[in-house]
Amino acid sequence: MNKNKLYITLGIAILALPAIVYLDKYLLEREVLQINQEMQQMPASAGKMAKTWKSGQILVKPNAGLSDAEFEKILRGNQGKSSEKIGNLPVHVVSVPEQAEDAVVRALAKNPHIEFAELDMAQPMSVSTPNDPSFAGAWHLTKIQTPDAWDVSKADGITIAILDSGVDGSHPDLASHMISGWNAVDGGSDTSDVNGHGTAVAGAAAAVTDNSLGVAGVAWNAKVMPVRITNDSTGYAYWSDIARGLSWAADNGADVANISYGVSGSSAVSSAAQYMNSKGGLVVVAGANDGIDPGYANNPYMISVSATDGNDLKASWSNFGAFIDVAAPGTYIATLLRGGGYANWNGTSFSSPVTAGVVALIQAANPNLVPADVEKVLKNSADKVSGLDFDPNYGFGRINANAAVQLAINTLAKDTLAPTVAISSPAVGSVVSGLVSVAANASDNVAVSQVSFYAGGKLVGTDGTAPYTFTWDSKTVANGNINLTTVATDSSGNQGSSTAVTVNVQNQTTVTITDQAAPTVAISNPVNGAKVSGSVVNISVAANDDVAVAKVQLYINSKLVSSSTSKTLSYSWNIRKLTAGSHTIQAIATDSSNKTANVSIQVSK
Repeated sequence: MNKNKLYITLGIAILALPAIVYLDKYLLEREVLQINQEMQQMPASAGKMAKTWKSGQILVKPNAGLSDAEFEKILRGNQGKSSEKIGNLPVHVVSVPEQAEDAVVRALAKNPHIEFAELDMAQPMSVSTPNDPSFAGAWHLTKIQTPDAWDVSKADGITIAILDSGVDGSHPDLASHMISGWNAVDGGSDTSDVNGHGTAVAGAAAAVTDNSLGVAGVAWNAKVMPVRITNDSTGYAYWSDIARGLSWAADNGADVANISYGVSGSSAVSSAAQYMNSKGGLVVVAGANDGIDPGYANNPYMISVSATDGNDLKASWSNFGAFIDVAAPGTYIATLLRGGGYANWNGTSFSSPVTAGVVALIQAANPNLVPADVEKVLKNSADKVSGLDFDPNYGFGRINANAAVQLAINTLAKDTLAPTVAISSPAVGSVVSGLVSVAANASDNVAVSQVSFYAGGKLVGTDGTAPYTFTWDSKTVANGNINLTTVATDSSGNQGSSTAVTVNVQNQTTVTITDQAAPTVAISNPVNGAKVSGSVVNISVAANDDVAVAKVQLYINSKLVSSSTSKTLSYSWNIRKLTAGSHTIQAIATDSSNKTANVSIQVSK
């Protein structure tokens, strides 16, 4: 069995061996030789992973408003410690004992002050192995009508971030489109392609077009920003690295981010996608290639894409379900090989960048559209290939680039309608104390960007991801009634406020007792004037105070012989060598306010 078939048997999604047809025999022989060499160099364990998640860490997002101290207290109680906050996201990488990752996630997920906790899953690339050795040409460009779309938009001024295994920036069909990128795994600048997948994905989205060379990308003039999310030659990437890379892309000017990995079920990546939306960008992701419905709900912050073939049928290996937004060609997509070559590739890995390219065309056609408007244009312009408005196999339809740019230029991006928002808990009149969980519901005709929560007019926290949840420390205000309100902001900046919810704060208060009087102290044994004899005399002292006795001290003949922090003191006085005559025993009591009292008696031997 050859290595490629072995990997398929193991069910591992690895770099596909593309079927290649070139313009001349020399190019064909050179590329086949290159692929054979790469396969021989690939380790026998390629594609295998000991675990499906990263050992010793998980991803956690606390409720907005929860203080760092309270968050760390919750983590400590579950054997966790925050080791990193991912970029500008409210998501923490939390260190936990190895082997305990799943147990800690389940425990934290039950805490009302934690928005989510999840394993840091390792994701394979969403690529399938081709099974046809013929080069079919760029059929997908005609299918989605890009030639007509290019008459209106060529994605000028748009930057597409490719979150993948890196990009071969020296490829002649990419070099002039490349801009600086980032390595999200180690924080460095090495974005070279460790696998080949990222170069192929970048080519599908934005290969240089009209250059008399190779293939054409959908987003003709878009810039490519390489963001490497894995340093593993098999291409596996962790959710934490993907979220970190997406946050960086949002902060560095990306208009569209493509993730050709199955990340639709990650809360951490979803938070990063919401952050990208807040910066004016969109995130397009692969639906993945398991051929199943994974049961995900629709994610408002990602455009999830299924794959279709030349007959507009869903590819057998493409995932489907309620989370799919649109479909796009994903079989035999003519694109690039690292090292300067060209090939056909299969997978939702390529449906995704084809869609990202169309998003870039829409953005350039009408720069006034906010992210929610761009997504709406993409969906409303899609061809209803199944005849249904929504189909779990195709989402809202198979994308149509020409229809999309035409709809974009005719769409007025002027949203003046404010969102609505309401506090769902706690209820009006509730008695609250300590840390209080607060939840709000918000909706908008386009999209809600964020919800902010206020207690007594003071901002507690802002949450950008539904469901909108907060934690409020009621100990920061005086006992009594206080008004809770929320303000929702939509993607156009319109704001709507909730009706105030009045709750009654009842925290236990610490009663401060004023120390009014000095303590009292008495020596009960021996009595004043006693004549002592024998070898030992037992001395007993007792003190009292209206608040608290701090200490009792015992002196014999002006020498301190004993001290106690309780109200009583007992001392055994050795008198065997005591000289005959009169001796003084003195007790001094000091209270918590440093007031003192003393008593002295005389004894003789």
